[in-house]
Amino acid sequence: MYKPELLNSLKGYSGKQFLTDFIAGIIVGIVALPLSIAFAIASGCNPATGLYTAIIAGFCIAAFGGTRVQIGGPTGAFTVIIYAIVNNPELGVAGLATATVLAGIILILLGVFKMGGLVKFIPYTIVVGFTAGIAVTIASGQIGDFFGLKPDFSNPMMILGEEYSKMPGDFLPKMIVYIRSLASINWYSTIMAVVCLAAIFVWPKITKKIPGSLIVIILATVIHLVLKKYFGLETVLIGDRYEIPKGLPTPSLPSLSLTTIKTVFPTAVSIAVLAAIESLLSAVVADGMIGAKHDSNNELIGQGIANILSPLFGGLPATGAIARTATNINNGGRTPVAGIVHAVVLLLIMMFFGNYVLYIPMAALAAVLMSVAWNMAGIPAIRKLLKGQRSDIAVLMVTFLITVFVDLTYAIGIGLILAAFFFIKKIIELSEVQTGNSTIVTGIKGDGSTEKIDLPKGVMVYEVEGSLFFGTIRKFEMATERSGAECKAIIFRMRNLIYLDAGGIQALEQCKAACDRKGITIILSGIHTQPYMLCEKTGVADKIGRENIFDNISAALERAAELVK
Repeated sequence: MYKPELLNSLKGYSGKQFLTDFIAGIIVGIVALPLSIAFAIASGCNPATGLYTAIIAGFCIAAFGGTRVQIGGPTGAFTVIIYAIVNNPELGVAGLATATVLAGIILILLGVFKMGGLVKFIPYTIVVGFTAGIAVTIASGQIGDFFGLKPDFSNPMMILGEEYSKMPGDFLPKMIVYIRSLASINWYSTIMAVVCLAAIFVWPKITKKIPGSLIVIILATVIHLVLKKYFGLETVLIGDRYEIPKGLPTPSLPSLSLTTIKTVFPTAVSIAVLAAIESLLSAVVADGMIGAKHDSNNELIGQGIANILSPLFGGLPATGAIARTATNINNGGRTPVAGIVHAVVLLLIMMFFGNYVLYIPMAALAAVLMSVAWNMAGIPAIRKLLKGQRSDIAVLMVTFLITVFVDLTYAIGIGLILAAFFFIKKIIELSEVQTGNSTIVTGIKGDGSTEKIDLPKGVMVYEVEGSLFFGTIRKFEMATERSGAECKAIIFRMRNLIYLDAGGIQALEQCKAACDRKGITIILSGIHTQPYMLCEKTGVADKIGRENIFDNISAALERAAELVK
């Protein structure tokens, strides 16, 4: 039954706890301000959309989610998808809103049907690969502002056979534009960005209570205003490109026409998957920090509600943000009240202090996003995976490269297919059908040892290990084809058979038919619950004969001895 964690947290809620939640909410709200703006700009949107998202989605995730301390809002994981949609002439902001609403509906359905645990089945290599790919894409999108480059699109650029009248969204054309624009570098912006980036990495050595990104944004803004006044130094500010409204816009429904839904549905699935993965990963991290346990299905419902309401107010896709959640915890937040306070703080800042945001240098924001990209890249995890098996490396690299050079949607899909292929290949390699001579059967104990048994003349024993499914059927068939003319009974010892599927059932039936033609009786020994139940349901147990199915090899050998007398 769906019950938001907020309701559970309010039982026995005290004034002391409210005070700590209130302080944590104020701090994390201030911290979320530059990140929300930065992620919106990196997505190719107005910075106000990032604030709308943090306010609306942040409130909903706290109020309707399944975790005690989750802080939601825009994150770097969505920037690639959002940028591609808003720069698509056929979709634009309206298409993004439709995709986000659909993603919210998908998330709610995942939660309602108790599918929160399925996210755990996405291979770790894929998560690392596309996260690293997103990090590279975020960093590449900030090169222009980091170095103060001014690409000239007054005359459309011809790049790789295509004409561009604005900054390309794809990685390779974007890099070419930057290279062609190197002569326009602004050294003042570059120095500011480098100093800001260095300060962000050094700041945790001073304190971890308040993230360095917030301090850097404040100091960079103040110092720039002083340098501009007394030395006339210039760099691009947020106010040179965007406006910050004084409040939330009037809610409006996006286009839900069948044509638009069909077009954006694959993107909506990608948004939903990313939101689910990132929010539940954040929830797991938070659980470890506060010693609690979240409800993954309720969390997905809360995430779904947030992603339905956010675009109604002009917001972007949202999910749980690990860094902001950790900031909340480190400052005393222990209930969803802190997340609600964080959303209210952002609303008040936008209403009363929005004009000050316009003075933030774009170079400083670029430095913040560069640091976010570095933290997202997961270099230690990549190094560890590169020391592992080749199949994991292949999945990691393919997912990473497709994320960077093609599309995140394809990266996840192809990564899953490739990971499944390697998994099946590994299971096939580990599955064996072995035969023994008249006195010894090998591999029975699963540790490379041998077991001596006495086989009556005319009896063969096959040890079936691992899984008998569509990938291992041929091994089974080749083993059974070796039965000679003198064979009167075949014992399939299934003590180490852990899985049987429809392909394996078909192989057993074909083997039974072939043995019937030769006058050979099939005996099953030590079969486990899953294979046995499938044999029962499909009628194979009756075809083989229940008198020929035994729990242990001794009983099976006695039955075989009776048959060959």
